[in-house]
Amino acid sequence: MNISNPLIVQSNSTLLLEVNNPLFADARDAITTFAHLEKSPEHIHTYSITPLSLWNAAALGMTPADVVALLDKFSKYDLPGNVADGIAELMGRFGKLVLENHPSGLALRCTEPDMLHHLSRNARLAGLLGERIDEYRFHVADENRGIVKQVLISLGFPVHDVAGYVDGDPFPIALKQEFGGGTAFTIREYQKQAAQSYVGNPQMPGGSGVVVLPCGAGKTVVGMYVMSLMCRSTLILVTNVTAARQWRRELLDKTDIPPEAIGEYSGESKDIRPITLATYQILTYRKKKTDPFVHYGIFNSQNWGLIIYDEVHLLPAPVFKFTAEIQARRRLGLTATLIREDGHENDVFTLIGPKKFDVPWKDLERQGWIATARCVEIRVDLPQDDKLRYFGMTPREQIRLAYENVRKVAVARELLAQHKDDQVLIMGQYLSQLSVFAAEFSVPVITGATPNDRRDELYAQFRTGEIRVLILSKVGNFAIDLPDANVAIQISGSFGSRQEEAQRLGRILRPKKQGEQAVFYSIVTRESRELDFAMNRQLFLTEQGYSYEIQYREFD
Repeated sequence: MNISNPLIVQSNSTLLLEVNNPLFADARDAITTFAHLEKSPEHIHTYSITPLSLWNAAALGMTPADVVALLDKFSKYDLPGNVADGIAELMGRFGKLVLENHPSGLALRCTEPDMLHHLSRNARLAGLLGERIDEYRFHVADENRGIVKQVLISLGFPVHDVAGYVDGDPFPIALKQEFGGGTAFTIREYQKQAAQSYVGNPQMPGGSGVVVLPCGAGKTVVGMYVMSLMCRSTLILVTNVTAARQWRRELLDKTDIPPEAIGEYSGESKDIRPITLATYQILTYRKKKTDPFVHYGIFNSQNWGLIIYDEVHLLPAPVFKFTAEIQARRRLGLTATLIREDGHENDVFTLIGPKKFDVPWKDLERQGWIATARCVEIRVDLPQDDKLRYFGMTPREQIRLAYENVRKVAVARELLAQHKDDQVLIMGQYLSQLSVFAAEFSVPVITGATPNDRRDELYAQFRTGEIRVLILSKVGNFAIDLPDANVAIQISGSFGSRQEEAQRLGRILRPKKQGEQAVFYSIVTRESRELDFAMNRQLFLTEQGYSYEIQYREFD
């Protein structure tokens, strides 16, 4: 017990962390390896220890003793006995159930015969298991490999899948020693560690898992390095056509893959090559909700040795179904955050794989690999007439009015004047609001309806500095490479999406040529539902070590 420590561990497995404590940053970095941030007001941050957070920690090699030791190190008071027992119980489940190869096929093995017997009698699992091999094993049909893991994790028992993977077609891939422009190309140490953590070693072979790195830290490079280590035909799944073409540029710039070996499978092209880039939109396309998915066959169209899921936190739900059926393929997820607003975190863990590598954003900022960032929330009142109307509206109408507060235009005008020499992105949710801002400031806007060629043209003009302000709808949340963007102004968002907050900040985190600080503004309506959402959106960034400076704008 040390009363000067910053952490209070409660018997319900929640953690209270004092912000104004000299050990705050060290404690935060320690506990985020096995706990999730829930609330982040000014003085006390609340974390929760969950089964999934502990299983991800176990997959990274942490033991219950490691977790308890970190809690003891930073806790003010003695640990409640039930918390230590719960950690041991939950983390102890990881590894008790193993999917492995057996001379007669795929087998589910359990270290405890009684537990296996009881699980096998569960109605949801019984029909998925084959004959019993011995007291420790059941046969599992190859096609049930994914669904068995999904059912078991829903019952509270994660499966360690060591059954291995098909090799896939060989395809030689090497990284270049220099960029296309002649500049030396070097893999950063953390990128090597991320790739090697995924690939594994003879003692702990890899082949499925997720690498978590902030936007701008080079997740694409990690993916390409994994490809060079595997040297297999690869299917790369991306969010949209812009992302596919960005990946293509990177592959041509940094690897020896010839252009004719890279195919694009999207709404605009159906070209399958040894290295194929496919969009999530095309994979989930069907004419009617009751129709089959037209393009699902791409998963088996080639003997893929590796499937990369870019921005895995945005993976559409139907793709999880496809992924459940291709568990024999190596799978790599790339993301800035494992947060999903749809509750599919368990499916990412089960079907793509556990977290294999993570690094605090602030660590990379200190090392200069991503830009330093200042986060500012500017709060503004509704005009008096709108404020009176607000209280008579439905909740949905209230949200819309708050997000489209007309006073946000004046605040944005002030910020644009302040940053007239910077590269500014204005980001929002509602197309009507974006149109107002585009007309007010005479700047271009990119939405989902903007043709891909026009998007590419505007992005190119922004990169060269021909245009300094660009307005983006939700299409700007991910997979666009705008390295010189150093100011973001958020005028509306997807309710309380922490995932979106992380992605939008990520648009301005690529290192700057002059080393200048990036600034992320959020303009929020006071005394409204938008402010409630804004406080939730900040959670992820707070967990990464960022704090929000609160400002107010008054109007006559």
